[in-house]
Amino acid sequence: MTVTMYGIPNCDTIKKAKKWLENQQVDYHFHDYRKHGIDKPMVEQFCHQLGWENVINKRGTTYRQLSQEQKDSLNETSVIQLLVDQPAMIKRPILSHGEQLHVGFKPDTYQSIFS
Repeated sequence: MTVTMYGIPNCDTIKKAKKWLENQQVDYHFHDYRKHGIDKPMVEQFCHQLGWENVINKRGTTYRQLSQEQKDSLNETSVIQLLVDQPAMIKRPILSHGEQLHVGFKPDTYQSIFS
C-alpha cells in the first residue's frame, strides 16, 4: 500500500512523523510542497476528505498574518485558492495511506493506522 506524506521538510511535526515512520520501517514517499508543487485538485481532495477547517493551519505564522476580515470570510471555496497560493498554511503533515487521508501527527494515531 502506497504511503505519501505531504508537507514541508523544515517543519518540526514533519520531522517527528518521518522519524516515527522510519523507526517503524514504513516505506513512504515525501511530497515537498515547495519542490514537487501543489495544485487545486490536490487541495480540493484534502478539503473534501478532511474538511477545510481541519486542513487549514490556524497556529502558523501565515494564517496569523491574515487580516481579521480575511479570517472571517474564509469558506471552502476561498480557502482552497488560499492554500494553493500559501501551502505553508496547510496543516502538517497530511498522510495518504491507500484511499485514506489523515491530518496531523500523533504517535498513537499512526500506530493505529499501521497496525
